[in-house]
Amino acid sequence: MKIGNVQIESPFVLAPLAGVSDSPFRQLAREQGAAAVYTEMVSADGLVRGNQATMDYIAFEPQERPIGVQLFGSDPAVMADATRVLSELPAERRPDIIDINMGCPVRKVVTRAAGAALLQDVPLIERIVAAMSAVSSLPVTAKIRLGWDGQSRNVVDVARALEGAGAAAVAIHARTRAEKFEGTAHWDMIAEAKKAIGIPVIGNGDVRSAADAVRMLETTGCDGVMLGRAAFGDPWVFKRILALVERGEDLPPPTAEERLQAGVRHLGMLVRTAGESVAAKEMRKHVAWYIKGLPHSARVREQVNHTRSADEMMRLLQAYLSELASHGLEHFTPEPSAAPLGGMRASG
Repeated sequence: MKIGNVQIESPFVLAPLAGVSDSPFRQLAREQGAAAVYTEMVSADGLVRGNQATMDYIAFEPQERPIGVQLFGSDPAVMADATRVLSELPAERRPDIIDINMGCPVRKVVTRAAGAALLQDVPLIERIVAAMSAVSSLPVTAKIRLGWDGQSRNVVDVARALEGAGAAAVAIHARTRAEKFEGTAHWDMIAEAKKAIGIPVIGNGDVRSAADAVRMLETTGCDGVMLGRAAFGDPWVFKRILALVERGEDLPPPTAEERLQAGVRHLGMLVRTAGESVAAKEMRKHVAWYIKGLPHSARVREQVNHTRSADEMMRLLQAYLSELASHGLEHFTPEPSAAPLGGMRASG
């Protein structure tokens, strides 16, 4: 798959996930085979103003490439200015793709006429994408939903508008804003959009396993598949997908030891990038996903939620691994499942 001039080595990419897809999470996903990753959504206005927290959100390591920065906003001029800021960053800090969030269903985003609210104003979408494309040295893409609600599923019209305004690709979460993350994703509408446009279409929604990823490609004809919740605590899902696609091999899920070692490593990376206090707080949800389904995980999750430092959390995870090993359970392999939404500010 090629997005603009950016070559994506396989069809399987990690979704932008507010509150989740920090740099360590992205690095682990890339190591396990995610072909591209995206930052958490960041405010275009904050980027233009040079807000330090916003600049921290868009920082990444070289091994994360290809990487997209996802912007949210609704003012074409501000979105263009933010695009210019990203395009003019030094090469080592410049992302490969600029993505527009047109799918976030969260109230505090849509009340600012951003995220999924943009789906109600196709002419505004065209102005935003045209303004960004005119000043960008990087491919401009968008992540959308099927529409605002069941009475306004305008995904095909939006996809055509995006292509016409200069977008290099579109990712489609196959639910409306009203559906949020409930019910069943409507993959047939991804297929409809794919038939209507020539730029790459990336499907998203209800991809919980390697088999699901393959089935989405086959049934919709989409160019790529974007995984979100399936990767929570399980970056190995990309490795399993590639094994199935490339070799027809059905790899087992990660063992308890692999999960806990990844959690410890994730925590260590987060301490280095975000600092001790932030890491201790932000890792609580990640740890809950890493240990989901393991023996006595409810007890350990409760202990983790009461830790006050990253060092304390690190010792707790190491002690838990030792406990499992003493009972011969370090190779225990719970079946992977989509993580719950708790602790996540979904970006669409």
